[in-house]
Amino acid sequence: MHISYKIKIIFTLLFTVGSFSIYAQSNIFKVTLDAGHGAHDFGAVYNGHVEKNIALAVVLKVGKILESIPKMDVIYTRKTDVFIDLVERANIANRADANIFVSIHCNANRNTEGYGTETYVMGMTKVASNLEAAKKENSVITLEKDYKQKYEGFDPNSPETMIGMTLMQEEYLDNSISLASKVEDAFELLGKKIRGGGVKQAPYMVLHKAYMPRVLIEMGFISNFTEGNLLDSEDGQNEIAKAIAEAIVSYKRDYYGNGETEIIDVKPSQKIFDKPIKDTSSPVKPKVILNSSELKKSIKSADSSQPLFKVQLSASVKKVELAPKNFKGLKNISISYDNKVYKYMYGETSDYDEAKKQLQEAKDKGYDSAFLIAFKNGEKISVQEALK
Repeated sequence: MHISYKIKIIFTLLFTVGSFSIYAQSNIFKVTLDAGHGAHDFGAVYNGHVEKNIALAVVLKVGKILESIPKMDVIYTRKTDVFIDLVERANIANRADANIFVSIHCNANRNTEGYGTETYVMGMTKVASNLEAAKKENSVITLEKDYKQKYEGFDPNSPETMIGMTLMQEEYLDNSISLASKVEDAFELLGKKIRGGGVKQAPYMVLHKAYMPRVLIEMGFISNFTEGNLLDSEDGQNEIAKAIAEAIVSYKRDYYGNGETEIIDVKPSQKIFDKPIKDTSSPVKPKVILNSSELKKSIKSADSSQPLFKVQLSASVKKVELAPKNFKGLKNISISYDNKVYKYMYGETSDYDEAKKQLQEAKDKGYDSAFLIAFKNGEKISVQEALK
């Protein structure tokens, strides 16, 4: 089992430009739903509200909604009140070759005034509150037998010890952020408070071992009298489940199309940078690049000593004419063709600040899942490497 995962890591690193997933052949979108805690691991307990029960109830409701959608396959880490090791939850998703992993929890705090939702992606944060949240959830591993050997000496009270434990730490970061953002958007429509103003990063063990876009959702605080009662009610659980299901369907639509003519499978490797200044510069005429070799040649023709940034808008098996009307009015569009996938990009600049402006312009036009990519000497590199 571990060998196959290592092979998967190597394969992913060798083909970071992007490739079809198993979805391309089966046309089935696989979602692994993880209900936090279980059995003797109660999670948070306040005012008679028990986290493990609420998490399971919501997961089953989300699953029921998704199972009613054609070509949607749902995998559960647990469907009953049982205890599942954290690493096994991730392994269930890995063995199923799931497209996404969604772990669902409830929050709690001694300050019973606290309320609102939080959605996390895997990341090595230095934010104290995020680290504390991770410590709380990671402490579950101490209930597992031989956890120190099983988790390679990982200390749940020191999440920083997770750093360097895997080569794939940020492989699915952009996609995870996109999925988490959709969850928060859906919650916001319900009138829920989004704590911290956006998606958060924290070193959660359950996310760490899942090799796919993955998020951890804190649905609200059961320690808050009002929110706790809502979370433990049928109506409250139904509205939350519907919101999470809608976010998952929206993510599938953006990245995998409608399952008929358009399939999108993008695996970016760098975090999206939010809220830069809107670009007011005049766009230049479109240019067409039909394959990866021509893309490299075009990029090399620029100043090869400087990295070039582009905004990737989407990817599809369907070729679209590079007319502004097909890209929500954006004009400086280029295209590459690789592994039977057309990738559509906007802009081109060696100025990182300008690239961020172009990214925001694309988002303002409605490309919420757009992200920055970088090239140097005709080769694709990570944005982080370009910034060095």
